[in-house]
Amino acid sequence: MTRQEAFNLLSEYTKKDGLIKHALAVEACMTVYARKYGEDEESWGIVGLLHDFDYERFPTVEEHPYKGAEILREKGAPEGWIIAIMGHAEYTGVPRDTLMAKVLFAVDELAGMVTAVALVRPSQKVEDVKVKSVKKKLKDRSFAASVNRDDILKGTEELGITLEEHIQLVIDAMSSVAAALGL
Repeated sequence: MTRQEAFNLLSEYTKKDGLIKHALAVEACMTVYARKYGEDEESWGIVGLLHDFDYERFPTVEEHPYKGAEILREKGAPEGWIIAIMGHAEYTGVPRDTLMAKVLFAVDELAGMVTAVALVRPSQKVEDVKVKSVKKKLKDRSFAASVNRDDILKGTEELGITLEEHIQLVIDAMSSVAAALGL
């Protein structure tokens, strides 16, 4: 599957602008991490782009990401992509045995938090977001309350990096696609 085919699939199943922007943010994060670890940037980016493609149509824990996995299998997507996508939802019980799966889990919720922090800045620009601001907002459970802080911390731990390094990588990745994110 090419990046364009993946984007077309995302666009077919996802109409909400916020969900498309989230997919683009996670794609950028996955690409930066692939570069950091010497992995295939296009494949990792596609996994980030598609991780929630089924969410708008199938938002329940009984359906997401299970329906997406079925659709991706029908389209011949690599099983490693599907397992990583399944593992990004903690409740599936699918272990994150690959670096790709660990990174997807680690960046998903953090990309949402960085977006929320950017939106409350006067400039509303992701490039103006500072690591210390994200860390401060992580402690405020009423801010961006739907962001799962436990997943962010667990994902960071699974990667074996510091929270500060992880946050900075996500900010940098999202800054590289800021125009597409409206940030």
